[in-house]
Amino acid sequence: MPEPIRTPIVQFGTSRFLQAHADLFLSEARGQGQDVGPVTIVQTTASGARAGRLRAFDGSPIPIIIRGIENGAPVERTVAVTSLVRGLSAVDDWAEVERVVVDEAEILISNTSDAGFALNEGERLGAEVPRSFPLKLLKLLVARWHADGAPLTLFPCELIPRNGDVLRALLLKLSDENGLSEPFRAWLESCIFANSLVDRIVSEPIEPAGAVAEPYALWAIEKQQGLVAPCIHPDVRMVEDLAVVERLKLFILNLGHTVLAEWWREGGRAEGELVREIVADPALRRRLDAIYDAEVLPIFAAGGIAEAPEYRASVLERFENPFLAHRLAEIFGNHAEKKRRRIGGLLAWKQTIGLDLQTPQLDAILASGIG
Repeated sequence: MPEPIRTPIVQFGTSRFLQAHADLFLSEARGQGQDVGPVTIVQTTASGARAGRLRAFDGSPIPIIIRGIENGAPVERTVAVTSLVRGLSAVDDWAEVERVVVDEAEILISNTSDAGFALNEGERLGAEVPRSFPLKLLKLLVARWHADGAPLTLFPCELIPRNGDVLRALLLKLSDENGLSEPFRAWLESCIFANSLVDRIVSEPIEPAGAVAEPYALWAIEKQQGLVAPCIHPDVRMVEDLAVVERLKLFILNLGHTVLAEWWREGGRAEGELVREIVADPALRRRLDAIYDAEVLPIFAAGGIAEAPEYRASVLERFENPFLAHRLAEIFGNHAEKKRRRIGGLLAWKQTIGLDLQTPQLDAILASGIG
């Protein structure tokens, strides 16, 4: 009989982004002989649209097409993710999800969208499967603690500043609200919550699993005592201070996407319009450049992040990538929350550093009812 599957990594979120990012890095590391993974992947919602995807996560090669400009030349290559060996639904397979987290897991990875840490008002732990991801996670961690399991390392990849700190604080708050014991709280605090930031434009799905992505990729993880990177890979970088990388990504690349999505919806533009098409519109490109020049880069200069102009130039090159079909309709998802985190976050940083700068265009987008 074959040996039973054992997965030291459990991932919450089945998105094509993670397939072309963390899952690919882990797969490539395993291919080089590193002792990492494999991965059980968990669908956290009841979305029927993604249910069929789970069946593809059985260790079979999942294609990732890397397409774009690399070192000044066009590239297209197909690589395979083989690290995903078990797919489960938190809604339909809760008992097995719990068993895997209790008996097998050493590392948890999550990417549950910008709104993934949101709670359902009044929801408490009980016998049923929780609806919110944070309460699902808490229920699983309680089960592991009851089974005398060792503390875990968690790598939240949601695009939330200091996502590890935020998730730890949220779980501790939920522990108090649900009357969990002080010994459990101490165990939870002994888990390692990594602050990390992920960056790669993943533009198209391949059905039932797989994706098309740009060559550029980054998983920046802030160093802390006891934290070990999930794998050794050129795109996985341990950094002393995540704040610089985080602000560049959220307030230049992600903010730019959100501004473009606002104009796309506001102007009633074509449903299938792509990022590279909207930035090719001369009038909108001038407006975007004006926001970067007058309302974004001065904040970075005042905040002491000198590499912002160079990063802005690289972001615009990525937006113009002629080989990616990155649809604005998809970027528009969770638009109001994205505006709050990206534009609101930048303006809050401006206030923190005491910069007296008018930001009329960003103010208007943040205040609009679009989204």
